[in-house]
Amino acid sequence: MKITPLALAGLLTISLISCKKDSTADISSKNLPAKKDPAAAPEIYKEYYGIYMGDFAGKEMITPEMDEEYEGDVFKKISLKINRITKDSVYGQSIVDGNQRPFRGVFNEAAKSFVLDEPGNNKTDGRFEVKLNHDSLTGSWNAFNKSAVKVSSKRVRLVKKEFTYNPNFMLSPDNDLIDWENPKNFVEKYTDEETGKTESYTASKNRIASDAVFRINASKQKLAEKDLKNLRKLDLEIIKNSIFARHGYSFKKATYRNFFEQTDWYIPVSDNVDNDLSPMEKENVTLLNRFIKYAEDKYDTFGR
Repeated sequence: MKITPLALAGLLTISLISCKKDSTADISSKNLPAKKDPAAAPEIYKEYYGIYMGDFAGKEMITPEMDEEYEGDVFKKISLKINRITKDSVYGQSIVDGNQRPFRGVFNEAAKSFVLDEPGNNKTDGRFEVKLNHDSLTGSWNAFNKSAVKVSSKRVRLVKKEFTYNPNFMLSPDNDLIDWENPKNFVEKYTDEETGKTESYTASKNRIASDAVFRINASKQKLAEKDLKNLRKLDLEIIKNSIFARHGYSFKKATYRNFFEQTDWYIPVSDNVDNDLSPMEKENVTLLNRFIKYAEDKYDTFGR
């Protein structure tokens, strides 16, 4: 078969295009270096992974009810959760006051120390510099934006803890069952026995719970209306939030944090545990919410 010059030119063009396509494919699939995925880096020092929980303390001005303002140590609870360590980076999160913040940093094996930075896009973000000693972490935290926070430097003293969900966890009878965060003013009257004169005065009172919170476990028993109908509002709130505390929920509301931080079992690990609740726990939460809506509180006068 005779090939004309025009046909020959066409065949050459097709061949060049085919070679160009093959060459491009070869470069993209074989010769270009693969992009590094930070998540694919080998993990090391896994024995240091876990939750470290303890005191987060700083100097603040304290105003007592019956005395002058003074500077003293204010202690909060904090959790540092180390999730992953590679040659170049440490990944995890901090939890304090119910706020969960991711951090990234480095680990110095020779000094057994971590430098961990929160993102910096929140006024409460800062840098942790802590030293590892067996199962404890001690060191400091310093705010990135010192003018934006009340206390810009704090001491950190933590111990490694193992989180486990246990439906048997309860508040102890030794726990303080007063809600110090929501005082309410009441106008009361006083009558002098000698003069018979009656005067009015304002008293600040706090909500109190009853011992029902030591008896009713909404993670173990299916609650009925008869179990709840005579309870105070604070009782119902504690019984409900005990469910979330057992699952490691980090409470933003100080009222609930104060109750559960008195225990040795409460370890905040997440700001959302809804999917961890059992079907019975979810039903109990629904029932408790119904009663909370209409329940009343009992108030009493206490000194700090």
